[in-house]
Amino acid sequence: MRLTISLAALALAIMPMAVQAQDGDKKKDEAPAAEAGVPAPNVSVTHHKGVFGGKAISYTATTGETYLKDKDGKPLAAIYATSYVKDGGDKKRPITFLYNGGPGSGSLWLHMGAFGPKRVVLPDAQDDGAPPYPLVDNAESLLDVTDLVFIDPVGTGFSHAIGKKDPKDYWGVSADAKSIADYIRLWLNENGRWSSPKFIGGESYGTTRSVALINELEGSYNDVAVNGIILISSILDFGASAEVQGNEMPYILNLPSMATTAWYHKKMGNPPATVAEAAQQARAFAIGPYAAALLKGNQLSDQERASVRTELARLTGLSEQFVDHAELRISPGRFYKELLRDRGVSIGRLDTRYTGKDYDAAGEEPDNDPSFYAIDGAYTAAMNSYARDELKYKTDRSYVTIGGVSGWDWKLQGQRGRDGEVYASVAPYLSKALRENSGLKVFVGQGWYDFATPFFGAEYAMSRTGFDPARIQYHYYDAGHMMYVRPDDLRKLSADIRAFISQR
Repeated sequence: MRLTISLAALALAIMPMAVQAQDGDKKKDEAPAAEAGVPAPNVSVTHHKGVFGGKAISYTATTGETYLKDKDGKPLAAIYATSYVKDGGDKKRPITFLYNGGPGSGSLWLHMGAFGPKRVVLPDAQDDGAPPYPLVDNAESLLDVTDLVFIDPVGTGFSHAIGKKDPKDYWGVSADAKSIADYIRLWLNENGRWSSPKFIGGESYGTTRSVALINELEGSYNDVAVNGIILISSILDFGASAEVQGNEMPYILNLPSMATTAWYHKKMGNPPATVAEAAQQARAFAIGPYAAALLKGNQLSDQERASVRTELARLTGLSEQFVDHAELRISPGRFYKELLRDRGVSIGRLDTRYTGKDYDAAGEEPDNDPSFYAIDGAYTAAMNSYARDELKYKTDRSYVTIGGVSGWDWKLQGQRGRDGEVYASVAPYLSKALRENSGLKVFVGQGWYDFATPFFGAEYAMSRTGFDPARIQYHYYDAGHMMYVRPDDLRKLSADIRAFISQR
């Protein structure tokens, strides 16, 4: 199973117990350790001003650790997060909790790329090269309409297990969601924000986390009611997207993304005027003649095969011979390499607008993902520089950007038996939450050129029986997995989510 390594999710800091503050910020006395031999949480508080959404905002940034504890008060893990709270103490102001995905990614992508008060500037659809990378005021931050908390789960960012606690105890769909739910409750307690409108949101696996999290927040008697869920580059149904022999669904769900990519690179036969039209042509074919052909398998007639092969080649920009040799089933890896083979380049996975040069042009799949190695250096530098310098967070720890977890437990809470373990989907949690919270609404943002979490996969997962389509908003962007790397789409994404949060 290919897992989304997408990125982004944001960090917040909560319990200002040991505060490192400079430039006019008063340094507080360290609070006593919660456990002998365990230092107090490392926290820094600073004060700032900025203009966001056209409004001047004074705000307080709190960055650092909050301890998760057992029933006896023993610290088990330190969650690193960064919160931005508008000055003035408005308890009715919305609060939005954000994180990225992986699993195993820190929240730096959404933090430093989309919604934090500062963002790193990258060339669109090109390699970021070497430093320095410009860090600028982010006018598209959502601070004009909501306070923000960016969270790094255990094993990511500066978050870590404490003492003899095994960090793997937090590395699973349900365990991870429970730890974030515990953190949110602690933040609400510490900041007196239980009555505030609440939004949760993530990118990539962060969307999986959001839906597992809503189950933890609202699925018990100690409810934390949520106003809205923000899903950016969604993946909820891992069973439907599992690339294993015999599962035909990934080919169906990936086809519209192949078509939009072929359209972008001018490889699509008889292309329509817009990418949205290309997507719709592919959707209709995917759930009609194509799905029927795949389900018939070797019982497919020669006439049907020829018809499907011709249209599949037109939509994907690949030759009929290649499509025929692939038995009408084109894997993403082969598509990345084959589409622009005649130009000597491969395309990206996170964003298929990106291209890269491999060791040679003869391979079956790319050497690496050019849409990831084109951005990772800039984001890593920006996060470390910003946290350590401007936010005054002092630590000897390395910030874990991505890949900080292993052995992820995919078993879902409440699902027992073989079928529940084999077919992993958190989508039922979301449909249940919508049925049981009449005030809950869902924002879905998808990039046309995202192969890590294809837009048709998100549409499929949230169009099943039990979902209320009237409370799900879909928004589409002319970029990939991290649509905010494209300046026009950063502005559009920010405006769309700003409107989503502001609607009552």
